[in-house]
Amino acid sequence: MKALQKDTQRTLDHQRSAMLHTLLVQSGTALGLMALASVLLGWVVAGRVLRPLRTIASTARDISATSLHRRLALAGPRDELRELGDTFDALLARLDGSFRAQRQFVANASHELRTPLARQRVLGQVALADPEPTFESLRAAHERILAAGQQQERLIEALLTLARGQAGLGERRPFDLAGLVRDAVAARTAVAAEQEVALRPTAGAAVSSGHRALAEQLVANLLDNAIRYNVPGGQVEVSTGTHDGRAVLTVANTGSDVPADAVERLFLPFQRLGTARTGSGGNGARSQRSQGFGLGLSIVSAIASAHDATLTAVPRPGGGLVVTVGFPVAATQPR
Repeated sequence: MKALQKDTQRTLDHQRSAMLHTLLVQSGTALGLMALASVLLGWVVAGRVLRPLRTIASTARDISATSLHRRLALAGPRDELRELGDTFDALLARLDGSFRAQRQFVANASHELRTPLARQRVLGQVALADPEPTFESLRAAHERILAAGQQQERLIEALLTLARGQAGLGERRPFDLAGLVRDAVAARTAVAAEQEVALRPTAGAAVSSGHRALAEQLVANLLDNAIRYNVPGGQVEVSTGTHDGRAVLTVANTGSDVPADAVERLFLPFQRLGTARTGSGGNGARSQRSQGFGLGLSIVSAIASAHDATLTAVPRPGGGLVVTVGFPVAATQPR
């Protein structure tokens, strides 16, 4: 009886051991398959997730100043990687626009500088080619050469002012916008009278902060532009005030009709609107003379941008232009 029980117990132990071994083998096999499947699935998922990052990195390495037109144009769900790709595309678009504008600016500046240089050379050659020059002819030639040189100086000075405005501000100090307007109007009263243009200032309280000299240039350019491109018997209305947390300057002038779709182009460097906006004007201040190159309003735009100011321009009913600049209000009063 005891022998039978021992045989039965050994059989049960053997079967239990066999079952445990089989279960262990099957569990190990299943675990191995699951691990392999997890690795493969993780590799596939990681590849799909990291593919946009590889695309961004590869495109960033390949893009240069001559291929800024390229875009990632990532497809797929609107997740963080898609947002990153769209942000990168927007950055490329801004860089492409900046490079295009820079190349166009350099080309226009080269063209504008070439004109007075060629005039100087021709005047000198004509004077030297005269077989019997007189004192009067030589004096006239030299005066015209000096005038061409002064034109170059004004253009270079305007270009430097434009670059200075585009560089931004390193330090901000409070300034009285109304005071700048009063000084600018007083300095241009004689020029406006010569061109039969009436200046009508309304200087309300308007204190902002920034670079005073650049702000003076902005006011001067707006006034010079309004006087230069006006009509005999016309007027220029200049006002300052504080509205919605902004120190606002408004310059409205009479003049020829300005198409609404051409207003934005006037604020680009070396852009002029037909013959009505290319007159020589008077002999006003330095900023006024620079406007003959089509840089006056582009300087205004650069200075406004450097001061974080809003800039709007709309055609005036009946002809002319209305330009409004809104500077941030200063926290402290000017000294």
